Amino acid sequence: MKVHVDKETCIGCGVCVALAPDYFKLDSDGKSVAIKEEVAPGDEEKVRNAAMSCPTQSIKLEE
Repeated sequence: MKVHVDKETCIGCGVCVALAPDYFKLDSDGKSVAIKEEVAPGDEEKVRNAAMSCPTQSIKLEE
């Protein structure tokens, strides 16, 4: 699975960072960025939860 963040729609609420800090961080603009694009086996649920919790649906997952 691959993860991408749409910085145009991200509002920087930080829920993704709280739920999956190994995969997301906030950049200098306060927007989320994916630290890793490839999700490691066993981390899929954590990253899916972060994507589903995004209030602007800015996190896209590619199976």
